[in-house]
Amino acid sequence: MIPKILTGRTSSTGLIRYLFGPGRANEHTDPHLVASWNGFAPDPGRNPQHTTARLARQLDQPVKVLGDRAPKDKVWHCPVRADPGDRYLSDAEWAEVARRIVHATGIAPNGDPEACRWVAVRHAPDHIHIAATLVRQDGKRPTRDFDRKNAQAEARRIEIDYGLRRLNPGDGGSAAKRPTSKEHFKARRTGQAQTSRELLRARVRQAAAATRSETEFFTALEGMGIKVQIRYAPSGDALGYKVALPGDSNKAGELVYFSGSTLAPDLSLPRIRERQTATDTTPGRRAVRRTDPWHQATASIDRIPAALASDEAPAAQAHLAALGETLDLLPAVTDRGALRSELRQAARGFERATRSRIRADHQHVRALRNAAKELLHTPSGDGSGLAMLLNAAVLAVIAAARWHASQQHAQQEAAARQTLHHLQAAYQQAATQPLTELRRHTPRRTLSAATPTTYARPPPTTPSASSPTPPGTHLPLCSPTPSKPATIPPNSSNTRPGSGRWTTPASPPRSSPGASTASDNAPHPAPEPKPHAPAALAQPPLPHSPSARRLSRSSPCPQSRTGADAEAPTARWLRAYTPGTTTQRAWASSVTSASTSPV
Repeated sequence: MIPKILTGRTSSTGLIRYLFGPGRANEHTDPHLVASWNGFAPDPGRNPQHTTARLARQLDQPVKVLGDRAPKDKVWHCPVRADPGDRYLSDAEWAEVARRIVHATGIAPNGDPEACRWVAVRHAPDHIHIAATLVRQDGKRPTRDFDRKNAQAEARRIEIDYGLRRLNPGDGGSAAKRPTSKEHFKARRTGQAQTSRELLRARVRQAAAATRSETEFFTALEGMGIKVQIRYAPSGDALGYKVALPGDSNKAGELVYFSGSTLAPDLSLPRIRERQTATDTTPGRRAVRRTDPWHQATASIDRIPAALASDEAPAAQAHLAALGETLDLLPAVTDRGALRSELRQAARGFERATRSRIRADHQHVRALRNAAKELLHTPSGDGSGLAMLLNAAVLAVIAAARWHASQQHAQQEAAARQTLHHLQAAYQQAATQPLTELRRHTPRRTLSAATPTTYARPPPTTPSASSPTPPGTHLPLCSPTPSKPATIPPNSSNTRPGSGRWTTPASPPRSSPGASTASDNAPHPAPEPKPHAPAALAQPPLPHSPSARRLSRSSPCPQSRTGADAEAPTARWLRAYTPGTTTQRAWASSVTSASTSPV
């Protein structure tokens, strides 16, 4: 349930005539009173003898008594609308809702006979309009401090009492201004899916995220086809700006302009300057790219969960703002229609999660903001860069939802959770092509994960000084423990004390240096030949290429490489990199199955 409070400086005659009329698009059906200040006010909707002029005169009577001493704002108007999915309330229930709203806002406290005069008109099944005058019947003005905040708080309690859809409470002024009903009707007449305010907000956010200075910002807006007017100070410095869409005019034929602060609190010129000062504007450093911006942006997003876990709220808020700017730029880096649509919805949903009452310290996110601006000039190639960035963004958005929950930012938390669904859908589409390329380049021969591999060792021979190891003979990497210990000469190069695989008999003690015994001169016994491994388990030796030797040095004994260790190197790296969310686990499992299955 959403109450919205408006005030006017004219009499209530025009408002009452509109409430009991057919509406601008004939949307008013059966207009009638459901409640009033005294319970028996004239009802023009149900009694033909009563007129709207008579009802308006009774409402304005306390205002006319004051004459010139009447306040400038004379009329108080509060439409209260239920969610389209809620059940229709009865007239008695809407009457109780109206009484609770006027009591919470100070218009007519319960038990106060001298309160302001008011009426509640219902002309549609899902909402009512409360009209009141801002002069009490005793000639005083009502005490309505924080009436908008109190109306929202009372609406949250009404939702609980009547079992309606519960909305999230706001944090006091950080949300963007919603389009008015007139703007919605205008967009419907012109065939636009969104209002001019919403279109301008999305384009201005994208221009602010892609530029590094005010000059670039205003140039980018003009390049998008947006009309820009800049307000300058006498010194020549820009104080503010306002924008308009071409063709969006009023009845007089003039363009309808919106200032940056009316589009969103963070789109005012001072707030944009704060973010632009946290970027690198040096031409020399901008021309030299030490790293791939896709890799740099992904690495910076990977650090966002740790930054949100810290106790520095300004730094955490800055990371969320930079993440929102990155999401604003992603629709421009792909030409795939379905993927672009998901990215736009993700950026639009996460916009609410980037703003709160906490002032951001943007100096903490210079690396992410600089990398994000370079994404527009660096194609992602096969899409692997975009897929990895979205992979990191999913975890960052999950951490953002938890951080907002800890800060009791209900609307921002809901926006982050809504963004998560669109990001996951975008990730599924962006990762299709990289996974296809990965399966195509999977090695044909891989180690089986089900059958352990045993390498056969040839029978050892007795080395001697006169018969060195022939050139090209490679010693085995490792071998299974023999069933019977083999006798190896003590001075043999194959002796590996403490290895557990070879058994070397201890040498007899010598009496003195240089002395000899009969056993020393005796010939050494020939080693027993070791039986070969079964033919079913025997495998050809690994190739002795540089990559294979590096793999053998960094990997455990091949006979113990079973299960997850037997995966292809690409699959093991991807599994180690991929976090443990549902989407990423699906990616890792698909790559693992592709690498271990026969081609």
